[in-house]
Amino acid sequence: MLLIGLTGGIATGKSTIANKLRDLGIVVIDADVIAREVVEPGKPAWKKIKAEFGDEILLHNGELNRPLLGKVVFSQPDKRHKLNSITHPQIYKEIFWKCLKMLVTGHQYVILDLPLLFESGKMVKYVSKVIVVTCGENQQLERLMMRNNFTQSEAENRISAQLPLQEKCQMADFVIDNSGDIKQTDKQIQEVVRQLNQSYGHWKLRGILFVATLAFCGLVSWSLIVMSQWLTKNG
Repeated sequence: MLLIGLTGGIATGKSTIANKLRDLGIVVIDADVIAREVVEPGKPAWKKIKAEFGDEILLHNGELNRPLLGKVVFSQPDKRHKLNSITHPQIYKEIFWKCLKMLVTGHQYVILDLPLLFESGKMVKYVSKVIVVTCGENQQLERLMMRNNFTQSEAENRISAQLPLQEKCQMADFVIDNSGDIKQTDKQIQEVVRQLNQSYGHWKLRGILFVATLAFCGLVSWSLIVMSQWLTKNG
């Protein structure tokens, strides 16, 4: 099974692209959804965040006050790095188990929706292809200000915390320009999916897994035979 990374800049429309891929029957594992799950009250990451940032970043029901925490970490890079060091290991663990399930159930590939694929760098070596969603810089700024009700300064801080879109596009295997109308975007998505469906790289990985499984089963069988012979001889 191939792992395909889906990333892009904040407010470029990556979630819209992910939803359209799901509509085509493609499995999309959303790191943002997992990130919210691993910091639910009482979970290990939640406890560490509470210890690091204090009770003031919690709501009355114990959940994280995300807008407040966001202001803290995006204005203080050291705090952002600390938060990432707490949440990322838990997120990657959950992604691993979800991918393993998809492998066992026979999927050709899955899409990993990873907003910080290049920034964190941890998953880059595991993905076979990367899709980057982009749009115009001014368009990105306007969308973010409108979507989150940010001031221009707040929006610029969020955007500057990520790699520039141009750099991400240079490292991509596929670029989906989400600047135009929905029909233009749909055509680009269809072309990316067409190329992914024609890929046979997953068979190599399945072959390696099959050989490894046979080797393991052979080792277990050999061990049982040796043990049986020893018990017979010494019983």
